[in-house]
This record gives sequence, structure tokens and C-alpha cells, in this order.
Amino acid sequence: MAAGAVSPGDNRPLAIALMGPTASGKTALALEWAERLGGEVVSVDSALVYRHLDIGSAKPSAAEQARVPHHLLDLREPWQPYSAAEFAVDARRAMDEIHARGRLPILAGGTGLYFQALLRGLSPMPEADPAMRAAIEAEAAEHGWHALHADLGRIDPAAAARIHATDAQRIQRALEVWRLSGRAISDWQRERSPRLPYRVLRLVLSPPDRAVLHARIARRFDAMIAAGFLDEVRALRELPGLQAHPAPLELPAIRAVGYRQAWEYLDGEGDMAAFRDRGIFATRQLAKRQITWLRSQLDARWFDPGHDRERLETALRLFMPA
Repeated sequence: MAAGAVSPGDNRPLAIALMGPTASGKTALALEWAERLGGEVVSVDSALVYRHLDIGSAKPSAAEQARVPHHLLDLREPWQPYSAAEFAVDARRAMDEIHARGRLPILAGGTGLYFQALLRGLSPMPEADPAMRAAIEAEAAEHGWHALHADLGRIDPAAAARIHATDAQRIQRALEVWRLSGRAISDWQRERSPRLPYRVLRLVLSPPDRAVLHARIARRFDAMIAAGFLDEVRALRELPGLQAHPAPLELPAIRAVGYRQAWEYLDGEGDMAAFRDRGIFATRQLAKRQITWLRSQLDARWFDPGHDRERLETALRLFMPA
């Protein structure tokens, strides 16, 4: 049987997952296929869940959302928490509702943790503890996240190896789990909940030449600036919920690529050229992390979005029922 073809007797509902690094063309293909196949798009992007983050997150425009129903956009205010576990529940509900309407769920995005939570399940580890998180943040303020990452390396070398020393959110969670349960987060992650009961065609869109992706990232960042990205961040800074927050730059929404750099620029750090350079560099680093995660997905098939259109169509044709 050809790779990607549906096995006889496999009656699970179908879904498509379009994965890839930022600026690789996922949104455009998701829209096209959704229109053609009678599908609806389920966003798998940790920035798109936040209201008011539109230009800098490359959120589908009002016109694009009018073309095809989109799900899991604008779920939270920028100061409100939203976890991968919540995403998995919300995405599963959206997929079930789409399937019940006789339509095809098309998952599109680049947040690996969200895909992991939905497609493979999450571990039943301890829930977040606000007091513990506050204590860890206080330690980080005193000693720095690099020091806490070193502590994590002594507790859970496997987790420290895959979590970057500047990834405050994941360092905090790993230490929180250890302190609440006495077990390493790596141990908890081996005990996963049941997988998603869908047959999912996993496709990765990623130019093989990193320079091509870097050029796309730079063009898109410049387009965001031209579209009013800095005005969007100025408006964000005026929101009462963010003005009342003691450390807005520590919020996941404001730590999103581009937003942190814009916020710092508006705080007076560097000139416009430096802001652009830092924003593009941070986006490249995000793409690098996304590609590293995608390479661990052994059941996903890779395509060059600029040159592999025929192969993509073949994969789709083999997967979809005649």
C-alpha cells in the first residue's frame, strides 16, 4: 500500500495536519485545501489564541476567516493563561464538531507542544500551582533563568537537554513539576493519555534551503512593520490588563516572537534598525526550534512548499477516499 493511503477497514475519521516552521506557507495551503475539500481550519499556534495579537502573529485576516471557518483563534486576553492541555481539549472538541458537520478538520500551525498534546496526548502530571510558580519566578529574578536551567540539569538531565536555557516558561514548568511531585517531568511524560482517535495525514512544509526560509521570514517581518505592527503593540501596552500586570514581558503572549522585541523597542531599547534585526533573528531562532521538533516526528512527511506541489497533491489523493 502506498504511503499515506487509508488502510481497508480503518474507519477512523480523517484529518490533515499541516505542520512546519513559521513563514513556510501553511496558512495559504490550509485555506486552499479547506475550500476545495469542504474543510475547516483548526489553528495550532500558541500566539493566535490571544486577542489583540493580529499583525505580529500573522493571524488569518478577516477576509481569510470569511472564506473558511477557523477555530481556536482569540480565545484569551494576553494576560490570561492557556495551556497545552486546554488546547488539546478545545481542539478535540472543534475537530469532533467539524466531523459531525460532515466536514474535514485541517490542523495548521507550528506549535509543536500543541501538536504533541493533541496527537499523542499529555501526561497526567501535577496541575499548575500559582504559589510555586511565583517562588520560581522570584528565584529567577535573583539568580537568572540560566542558573535555574542548571538546577534542572542536575534534577532531570533529559529535560534540560531539550529545553533551551532561555526558555523560561518550560524551565519553570519542569521545576514546578519536580517540586510538587518529587518526580522529573521526563518521567511524567512517559505516561501519556490516549492518542487522538483520528487518522491524521501529517505533512511538514519546510524549504530544504534554510536561506529560502530566512528570506521569507525577513519579507514577512517587513510586511508586518509596514502593516502597522508597532501601532498594534502600542495599543497592547494601553490595555488595562497589561498595564496592571507586574511583569508583562514574562507573559507568554508578550514573549511571542516579535512582540517582545517590539515592546522593548517601545521601551527605548535600540533604534528601528536594531528592532528589525532582533525581530528577524528571534523569528529565525523560532524556526530553528520548530524544525528540530519536526525532525522528531517520524510519521510526518516533508515537502518543499515551493517545488513539491505535485507530491503534496499525490499524498492528499492517496489519503482521501475516492
